[in-house]
Amino acid sequence: MKKPYKILGVDPGTNIMGYAIIEILDNKPKLIDMGVFNLRKFEDHQTKLKEIFLQLQEIIETYLPTKLAVEAPFYGKNVQSMLKLGRAQGVSMAAAMTMGLSIHEFSPKKIKLAITGNGNASKEQVAHLLGSMMSIQIQSKYLDATDALAAAVTLFHAESNPLKMSGGKMDWKKFIKENPKRIKS
Repeated sequence: MKKPYKILGVDPGTNIMGYAIIEILDNKPKLIDMGVFNLRKFEDHQTKLKEIFLQLQEIIETYLPTKLAVEAPFYGKNVQSMLKLGRAQGVSMAAAMTMGLSIHEFSPKKIKLAITGNGNASKEQVAHLLGSMMSIQIQSKYLDATDALAAAVTLFHAESNPLKMSGGKMDWKKFIKENPKRIKS
């Protein structure tokens, strides 16, 4: 049996940033905490980034996770928005790295696919499935926190699946190398 560990999930944002902490016990994820940082009250971008760094370090010191699962920024219609999200992600990663966490990045599509089976699912669909999967009540005002929870659960699924996906195909050579005792002669 594996030793229990915690994952910090982050949905980067410079106005609202979601976070979630899950603990893995007996190969099952359990929600410990989730919430949002409301960064709208800070006027300049530099102050928002500093707050992200400081608040994430405080969460890491409080809960002692060993891994960070972070949603990668995506390009929509506005390049400036993507750049700001990228900075928020970078600061989140720097906060985690300085505290010794391993970093794992997932695209929004991969997270939605891992949680719902549909890479184009809505935030509401992701929230609904996470709520039933983890037996928790999720309020719509916490969808950024739910995205962070989804990132953390995606990392849990990626690590607990012995047949890791590689480029859309099963990586059987890697599986055989990592699991020699499972090969029958």
